[in-house]
Amino acid sequence: MKNFNFSSLSNKDVYELSEFVVIENFNHHTEELNYAQFSKEVNDIYHEELSFKDSKIFVSRDGNQKINGSIRVLKWNQRDILPLEKLFMINPSTLTNTKDIDIWHIGRFAIKKGIDKTGFGIFKTLMAYAINEVCQNKNSVAIAECDAKLLKVLKLMGIEAITLAEPIHYLGSETIPVLLTYNGLKKFLDKNYHLMAQNLDTLHQSVVFHQTA
Repeated sequence: MKNFNFSSLSNKDVYELSEFVVIENFNHHTEELNYAQFSKEVNDIYHEELSFKDSKIFVSRDGNQKINGSIRVLKWNQRDILPLEKLFMINPSTLTNTKDIDIWHIGRFAIKKGIDKTGFGIFKTLMAYAINEVCQNKNSVAIAECDAKLLKVLKLMGIEAITLAEPIHYLGSETIPVLLTYNGLKKFLDKNYHLMAQNLDTLHQSVVFHQTA
Protein backbone atom coordinates (compact mmCIF):
# COMPACT_ATOMS: atom_id res chain seq x y z
CA MET A 1 0.00 0.00 0.00
CA LYS A 2 3.03 2.33 0.32
CA ASN A 3 3.15 2.83 -3.45
CA PHE A 4 -0.48 3.98 -3.66
CA ASN A 5 -2.09 7.26 -2.70
CA PHE A 6 -5.73 8.03 -2.04
CA SER A 7 -7.34 11.31 -3.02
CA SER A 8 -10.50 12.99 -4.26
CA LEU A 9 -11.20 13.36 -7.95
CA SER A 10 -11.65 16.72 -9.66
CA ASN A 11 -14.07 17.62 -12.45
CA LYS A 12 -11.49 17.30 -15.18
CA ASP A 13 -10.78 13.67 -14.29
CA VAL A 14 -14.33 12.30 -14.43
CA TYR A 15 -13.88 11.02 -17.99
CA GLU A 16 -10.74 9.19 -16.84
CA LEU A 17 -12.82 7.63 -14.06
CA SER A 18 -15.49 6.57 -16.54
CA GLU A 19 -12.95 4.83 -18.77
CA PHE A 20 -11.37 3.09 -15.79
CA VAL A 21 -14.69 1.79 -14.47
CA VAL A 22 -15.75 0.36 -17.84
CA ILE A 23 -12.38 -1.22 -18.61
CA GLU A 24 -12.03 -2.88 -15.22
CA ASN A 25 -15.60 -4.14 -15.07
CA PHE A 26 -15.11 -5.96 -18.34
CA ASN A 27 -11.54 -7.04 -17.50
CA HIS A 28 -12.73 -8.74 -14.32
CA HIS A 29 -15.49 -10.57 -16.12
CA THR A 30 -13.40 -11.57 -19.15
CA GLU A 31 -15.89 -10.36 -21.72
CA GLU A 32 -14.98 -8.91 -25.10
CA LEU A 33 -15.55 -5.19 -25.42
CA ASN A 34 -15.65 -3.62 -28.87
CA TYR A 35 -14.88 0.03 -29.49
CA ALA A 36 -18.48 1.09 -30.11
CA GLN A 37 -19.70 -0.60 -26.93
CA PHE A 38 -16.76 0.82 -24.95
CA SER A 39 -17.45 4.38 -26.14
CA LYS A 40 -21.14 4.10 -25.34
CA GLU A 41 -20.58 2.71 -21.83
CA VAL A 42 -17.95 5.36 -21.04
CA ASN A 43 -20.11 8.21 -22.29
CA ASP A 44 -23.15 6.92 -20.41
CA ILE A 45 -21.23 6.83 -17.12
CA TYR A 46 -19.54 10.16 -17.79
CA HIS A 47 -22.80 12.01 -18.46
CA GLU A 48 -24.56 10.29 -15.57
CA GLU A 49 -21.85 11.44 -13.16
CA LEU A 50 -22.06 14.97 -14.52
CA SER A 51 -25.82 14.95 -13.98
CA PHE A 52 -25.50 14.49 -10.22
CA LYS A 53 -25.67 17.76 -8.33
CA ASP A 54 -23.14 16.81 -5.65
CA SER A 55 -21.04 13.71 -5.28
CA LYS A 56 -17.76 12.65 -3.73
CA ILE A 57 -15.39 10.50 -5.74
CA PHE A 58 -12.41 8.81 -4.11
CA VAL A 59 -9.63 7.14 -6.08
CA SER A 60 -6.40 5.30 -5.49
CA ARG A 61 -3.48 6.04 -7.83
CA ASP A 62 -0.27 4.11 -8.36
CA GLY A 63 3.27 5.51 -8.59
CA ASN A 64 2.61 6.57 -12.18
CA GLN A 65 -0.52 8.48 -11.12
CA LYS A 66 -2.78 6.00 -12.90
CA ILE A 67 -6.10 5.18 -11.23
CA ASN A 68 -6.11 1.66 -9.77
CA GLY A 69 -9.21 1.92 -7.61
CA SER A 70 -12.32 4.09 -7.43
CA ILE A 71 -15.57 4.63 -5.56
CA ARG A 72 -18.25 7.34 -5.61
CA VAL A 73 -20.74 8.29 -2.90
CA LEU A 74 -23.62 10.76 -3.00
CA LYS A 75 -26.49 11.74 -0.75
CA TRP A 76 -29.73 11.42 -2.70
CA ASN A 77 -31.53 14.74 -3.10
CA GLN A 78 -34.89 13.18 -4.06
CA ARG A 79 -34.42 14.48 -7.62
CA ASP A 80 -31.43 12.75 -9.17
CA ILE A 81 -32.29 9.56 -11.04
CA LEU A 82 -30.11 6.88 -9.49
CA PRO A 83 -29.06 3.63 -11.22
CA LEU A 84 -31.45 1.76 -8.91
CA GLU A 85 -34.37 3.52 -10.56
CA LYS A 86 -32.92 3.57 -14.07
CA LEU A 87 -31.86 -0.09 -14.16
CA PHE A 88 -34.32 -1.77 -11.77
CA MET A 89 -37.31 0.61 -11.78
CA ILE A 90 -37.12 0.95 -7.99
CA ASN A 91 -37.93 4.33 -6.48
CA PRO A 92 -35.40 4.88 -3.63
CA SER A 93 -38.01 6.74 -1.56
CA THR A 94 -40.01 3.51 -1.18
CA LEU A 95 -37.15 1.76 0.63
CA THR A 96 -37.67 3.45 3.99
CA ASN A 97 -40.69 3.99 6.21
CA THR A 98 -39.84 7.56 7.14
CA LYS A 99 -38.72 10.74 5.42
CA ASP A 100 -36.16 11.32 8.17
CA ILE A 101 -33.78 8.71 6.71
CA ASP A 102 -30.94 9.92 4.49
CA ILE A 103 -30.48 7.72 1.43
CA TRP A 104 -26.99 7.47 -0.02
CA HIS A 105 -25.81 5.81 -3.20
CA ILE A 106 -22.42 4.10 -3.45
CA GLY A 107 -21.21 3.35 -6.95
CA ARG A 108 -18.40 3.40 -9.51
CA PHE A 109 -16.47 0.88 -7.46
CA ALA A 110 -13.66 -0.73 -9.43
CA ILE A 111 -10.22 -2.20 -8.70
CA LYS A 112 -7.55 -2.64 -11.36
CA LYS A 113 -7.13 -6.26 -12.36
CA GLY A 114 -3.74 -7.77 -11.63
CA ILE A 115 -3.03 -6.15 -8.25
CA ASP A 116 -4.45 -9.01 -6.21
CA LYS A 117 -1.96 -8.70 -3.33
CA THR A 118 -2.89 -5.09 -2.64
CA GLY A 119 -6.35 -4.97 -4.20
CA PHE A 120 -8.16 -5.97 -1.01
CA GLY A 121 -6.41 -3.22 0.94
CA ILE A 122 -7.39 -0.68 -1.70
CA PHE A 123 -10.95 -2.03 -1.60
CA LYS A 124 -11.24 -1.64 2.17
CA THR A 125 -9.73 1.85 2.18
CA LEU A 126 -12.02 3.15 -0.56
CA MET A 127 -15.00 1.59 1.19
CA ALA A 128 -13.98 3.27 4.44
CA TYR A 129 -13.88 6.70 2.77
CA ALA A 130 -17.31 6.21 1.21
CA ILE A 131 -18.92 4.71 4.30
CA ASN A 132 -17.52 7.50 6.46
CA GLU A 133 -19.69 9.91 4.47
CA VAL A 134 -22.81 7.81 5.04
CA CYS A 135 -22.22 7.32 8.75
CA GLN A 136 -22.09 11.03 9.59
CA ASN A 137 -25.79 10.60 10.42
CA LYS A 138 -27.05 7.45 12.13
CA ASN A 139 -30.41 7.85 10.35
CA SER A 140 -28.86 6.79 7.06
CA VAL A 141 -28.89 3.86 4.67
CA ALA A 142 -26.99 3.26 1.46
CA ILE A 143 -27.97 1.60 -1.78
CA ALA A 144 -25.61 0.06 -4.31
CA GLU A 145 -25.47 -2.20 -7.34
CA CYS A 146 -22.85 -4.94 -7.20
CA ASP A 147 -22.03 -8.30 -8.72
CA ALA A 148 -22.37 -11.58 -6.83
CA LYS A 149 -18.67 -11.76 -5.95
CA LEU A 150 -18.63 -8.27 -4.45
CA LEU A 151 -21.85 -8.96 -2.58
CA LYS A 152 -20.26 -12.02 -1.00
CA VAL A 153 -17.21 -9.99 0.06
CA LEU A 154 -19.39 -7.30 1.62
CA LYS A 155 -21.24 -9.87 3.70
CA LEU A 156 -18.00 -11.56 4.79
CA MET A 157 -16.80 -8.19 6.06
CA GLY A 158 -19.91 -7.81 8.19
CA ILE A 159 -21.70 -5.32 5.98
CA GLU A 160 -25.38 -6.22 6.01
CA ALA A 161 -26.65 -6.20 2.42
CA ILE A 162 -30.33 -6.74 1.67
CA THR A 163 -31.10 -7.82 -1.90
CA LEU A 164 -33.77 -5.64 -3.49
CA ALA A 165 -34.43 -7.33 -6.84
CA GLU A 166 -33.33 -10.05 -9.23
CA PRO A 167 -29.96 -9.43 -10.94
CA ILE A 168 -29.57 -8.01 -14.43
CA HIS A 169 -26.64 -8.03 -16.86
CA TYR A 170 -24.83 -4.68 -16.67
CA LEU A 171 -21.24 -3.61 -17.43
CA GLY A 172 -20.10 -7.16 -18.07
CA SER A 173 -21.59 -8.93 -15.06
CA GLU A 174 -24.75 -9.96 -13.24
CA THR A 175 -25.59 -6.89 -11.18
CA ILE A 176 -27.63 -7.04 -7.96
CA PRO A 177 -29.25 -4.03 -6.22
CA VAL A 178 -28.77 -3.99 -2.45
CA LEU A 179 -29.68 -1.93 0.60
CA LEU A 180 -26.85 -1.43 3.12
CA THR A 181 -27.92 -0.76 6.71
CA TYR A 182 -26.34 1.84 8.97
CA ASN A 183 -25.41 -0.72 11.64
CA GLY A 184 -23.54 -2.91 9.18
CA LEU A 185 -21.74 0.06 7.64
CA LYS A 186 -20.79 1.52 11.04
CA LYS A 187 -19.42 -1.82 12.19
CA PHE A 188 -17.14 -1.94 9.14
CA LEU A 189 -16.10 1.70 9.57
CA ASP A 190 -15.18 1.25 13.23
CA LYS A 191 -12.85 -1.61 12.29
CA ASN A 192 -11.26 0.15 9.34
CA TYR A 193 -11.27 3.85 10.18
CA HIS A 194 -7.48 3.73 10.57
CA LEU A 195 -7.09 3.03 6.86
CA MET A 196 -8.11 6.54 5.91
CA ALA A 197 -5.50 9.23 5.45
CA GLN A 198 -4.65 11.45 8.40
CA ASN A 199 -5.70 14.50 6.37
CA LEU A 200 -9.32 13.33 6.24
CA ASP A 201 -10.66 16.69 7.40
CA THR A 202 -8.88 18.51 4.56
CA LEU A 203 -9.97 15.86 2.08
CA HIS A 204 -13.51 16.14 3.44
CA GLN A 205 -13.65 19.78 2.41
CA SER A 206 -12.25 19.31 -1.08
CA VAL A 207 -14.11 16.37 -2.55
CA VAL A 208 -17.51 17.86 -3.37
CA PHE A 209 -18.06 17.39 -7.10
CA HIS A 210 -20.36 20.05 -8.51
CA GLN A 211 -22.37 19.73 -11.68
CA THR A 212 -20.76 21.51 -14.64
CA ALA A 213 -22.52 23.38 -17.39
